[in-house]
Amino acid sequence: MAAATDLLSARDTCRLLGISRATLYAYVSRGLLESRPGKDHRSRLYLRQDVERLAQRKQVGRGAARGAAQSLDRGLPVLETRISLIRPDGPYYRGRSAIAMVHEGATLEDVARQLWDSSAEDPFAARSLTRWPDVVAPLAANTLLPPLERAMAAIPLLALEVRHSFSSAPLVRHEIAAGLLRHNAALLVAQPPSDVPVHRVLAQAWHPGDDGFAELVRAALVVCADHELNVSAFAARVVASTGAHLHATVCSGLAALSGPRHGGATARAYALISDAHEAVSARAFIAERWQRGDDLPGFGHALYPQGDPRGAELLARARERHAGTREMAALENLILATEDVSGLRPNIDFMLAALCHLNRLPATPALVMFAAGRLAGWLAHALEQQAQGRLIRPRARYAGVTPPATSP
Repeated sequence: MAAATDLLSARDTCRLLGISRATLYAYVSRGLLESRPGKDHRSRLYLRQDVERLAQRKQVGRGAARGAAQSLDRGLPVLETRISLIRPDGPYYRGRSAIAMVHEGATLEDVARQLWDSSAEDPFAARSLTRWPDVVAPLAANTLLPPLERAMAAIPLLALEVRHSFSSAPLVRHEIAAGLLRHNAALLVAQPPSDVPVHRVLAQAWHPGDDGFAELVRAALVVCADHELNVSAFAARVVASTGAHLHATVCSGLAALSGPRHGGATARAYALISDAHEAVSARAFIAERWQRGDDLPGFGHALYPQGDPRGAELLARARERHAGTREMAALENLILATEDVSGLRPNIDFMLAALCHLNRLPATPALVMFAAGRLAGWLAHALEQQAQGRLIRPRARYAGVTPPATSP
């Protein structure tokens, strides 16, 4: 919860940033700042931390060291990739729209082939595991373990069973990646290894025999598959740059995703939906949060100021499947109230959580869908980084205590 001193008036915000009111409103429309209603509901307030962060960015010079520091928070590009491109209408996977691939009926495996640039050979045609190795089986079947932890514990042990795990041959590495994609999905839902498409493995674990639900899961996996250089993808690239095998890079991605500021977004969005449904008025609930400076998990996205197309795609499909239900009506009310109060629209985290609410599932499957889908992207980044054969080793600018001068 933000204290009153954490909220700035438009006048103070303009003074700190050295800008006019017109520029301030332009910043808000571009998604650089968020505004909150003031006490009189006509004035607007701004979070001090956001204003100070933007002021710091404005002060950053053009020097290489300062530019590199700025780039670490969704600023300047830090490396080249051929994998994905983010545009206002959503991510593109090697030039193909992720949203269009959903409409075309693509599976996560189809997306993986695209991301890995493996159209010449089908890596999923290779023979996969038919049962877990003895050292993995107890972990893989242990439903008391949380999904990410279960996968992180078992995947390194699977590497012991994989021949040529350090091979540089593209086909071999793609086949290892294909096995990993399916093994990870099975581990996330504590099921035996399978060559069944990933979306069906997950859907069968949560809603057996429901083809309509399986279609929602398919769409979710496709739009989650990659999103450029996000935290978990960057972690996977760093590990891959050392020459580590693909199993290790996957574990680094899962570890990054386990953090509350990354994968935890779906759980916070799920909690927001639950709290709003229990409130007497969803609009009053959202307005109170927004006015006191609290965030709205699952709404808005820094890279999509006009709305997250991935969230919009899943929302359209949810409306089609759940039209006329009480759950969908409550969700629509929450979405409408939030946009009316804050101007923010649902992002991918919100819709993954919403799919769980609509299908009477707990919060965990939302994170599982994200992890199962995004693994295709992590593997793409790992494969690209390994092919480049360069170590990622940035430098740090020391800002601590200055040591005493040494004698000549």
